[in-house]
Amino acid sequence: MAQIKDAAVLKAVAHPVRRRLMDLLRVDGPSMPSVLARVTGQAVANVSHHLRVLAEAGLIEEAPELARNRKEHWWRMPDRSISWEVSDFTGDPADLAAADAAEALGLQRQVELTTSWLGSPASREEPWIHSAFSTDGFLRLSPAELAELSRQIQAVIDRFAGRPDTPEREPVFVLSRGFPARP
Repeated sequence: MAQIKDAAVLKAVAHPVRRRLMDLLRVDGPSMPSVLARVTGQAVANVSHHLRVLAEAGLIEEAPELARNRKEHWWRMPDRSISWEVSDFTGDPADLAAADAAEALGLQRQVELTTSWLGSPASREEPWIHSAFSTDGFLRLSPAELAELSRQIQAVIDRFAGRPDTPEREPVFVLSRGFPARP
């Protein structure tokens, strides 16, 4: 997992097209700008621009060994996941604004994916109707206990990550959040 500590890198993440491109590279593996453009509905030039921004930030890298000729440019994510802590960006108001923007974009992406799933016919059909889940609850936790819960949830996700592609496996989005709140 790549731990982001640089506000410039976080600013690269805080863009909806770049976030989607990283998701595609994370789930589908290396790809070319033309394929990513087709999937996202973006122009190839726009996708290429955003890929360069992500590469300059060190979030993705070229995969020249996959190219069949000099015109092909393949990109991949070297780390399957990225992470940051807002507390690393509180020293400068502009850096904190970048962290807040990245957090807001992440939440927006989570809501979009969840809404899309709930509105899809697959959410009401076999085999996913019995597998997909939603859970929430209020717990009484100290900050240290919440941090421990976060580590344990991440450990479970890590245990399931990186499984090989098989016909019965599909990309699955897992959402988990924990924060103080009043009912």
